[in-house]
Amino acid sequence: MEGIRIDQNIDLRGVSCPLNYVRTKLKLEEMEAGKILEILLDDGEPIVNVPRSAKEDGHKILGIEQIDGYFKVLVRKSNSTTGGLE
Repeated sequence: MEGIRIDQNIDLRGVSCPLNYVRTKLKLEEMEAGKILEILLDDGEPIVNVPRSAKEDGHKILGIEQIDGYFKVLVRKSNSTTGGLE
């Protein structure tokens, strides 16, 4: 995931489901299409549910990396204002 320019980031370690995806979705709504969001997530449900939900909303998961007990997820915001559901 080196060489990818991060436009925004959000640290959701310690935030439980489904609030972590709600915060992710709100952050993505603030961003322009094509921009990259870095999300820091805990192991367990968050790392399973947040990337899956983002992908279901039409966003692209660029990578997931485990770092010292947490995960870094890079998401490219969808070009569609409907999240890819047209």
